[in-house]
Amino acid sequence: MRDAYRFGIEEEMFLASRRSRAAPQGSVSAFHAAARRRLGSVERELLKNQVEICTPPSETFAEARKRLAELRAGLAEVGRKHGLLVFAAGTHPTASWPEQELTPKARYEAMMRDLQIVGQRSVICGLHVHVEVPRPDRRVDTMKRLMPFLPVLLAISTSSPFFEKRRTGLAGYRLRAYAELPRTGLPELFDDAADFDRYVEGMTKAGAVKDPTYFWWQVRPSVRYPTLELRVADSCTRLEDALAVAALYRCLVRLLDREPDLNARMTGASRGFVMENLWRVQRDGVHATVIDEASLRAVSVSKALDRILDLTAEDADALGCAAECGHARAIVRGGSSADHQVAAFEAALAAGRSERQALGAVIDWLAAETAPA
Repeated sequence: MRDAYRFGIEEEMFLASRRSRAAPQGSVSAFHAAARRRLGSVERELLKNQVEICTPPSETFAEARKRLAELRAGLAEVGRKHGLLVFAAGTHPTASWPEQELTPKARYEAMMRDLQIVGQRSVICGLHVHVEVPRPDRRVDTMKRLMPFLPVLLAISTSSPFFEKRRTGLAGYRLRAYAELPRTGLPELFDDAADFDRYVEGMTKAGAVKDPTYFWWQVRPSVRYPTLELRVADSCTRLEDALAVAALYRCLVRLLDREPDLNARMTGASRGFVMENLWRVQRDGVHATVIDEASLRAVSVSKALDRILDLTAEDADALGCAAECGHARAIVRGGSSADHQVAAFEAALAAGRSERQALGAVIDWLAAETAPA
């Protein structure tokens, strides 16, 4: 198992009323209880109108695809019985943050006491991918060297063009909302595992955090598992898109493990380029250009993706996920979820529907694509 690079996928999703297409008002406890009884691998999230599903540690994408398809279909069916739609997106097009209710759980209640309004405004959902690292002590080094690849992974996952019932003009607004929280964004450029451990010790001793699970970076070492966790991606509406993100990330972890010199000289400027590229893909999604540090030129997301696919071709073959990785090209050609949401919104407006009705059309598209009948 040492070199299997086992992985697990966590998908956060939203709920909407089937009648109004708005975020549900009142209790949704019956939905959550029924979903847990039927499906097992279902958890409640920070807000009552959210739900999370996850795969067990997997070695093949056939396993992960089967389990996630079952969970998505199961949630959709439970939702129908409770008058709800279930959908995967980075933000909720029709939700208003002051109206959202916190899930009653000690951890979440403590978080909200600490975060106050910035926590209450966090009406967002992400895709998280754990990949097992053969030598867990190298996770901090791998985390640092992964940073330049994060913008492309975000670009193909962008699914948050709406927030607070309005179009934002961004393809991936989720990370802008998430940036209000402390200890988010890119991790620091830690020198090594000892430097990271010193940081963790200082932050916990000073009472800044209870434990490292309160570091909500875009990639981080897991506390519970010998994994490196990807957190940059929006929740992917389409299952195949989620699998593409997970496959590319898994291959990148293997690539960096077998090529210890790749991105080994990350500097402050390197991190700055990554931050700029993350902004560019938040704004423009798969249509963005990103700065290539080697040439100091802007290149398309498509070209940046081609480079990743070339670098990881050996890894994709070894891990049996070349098809899943290749799907990323289809996302760039055909658009991410954000592009399709905006298209559904504009088509509804062109047909003479109101903005409220157009947002309802976006919700309908999201629910249908999350769990196709």
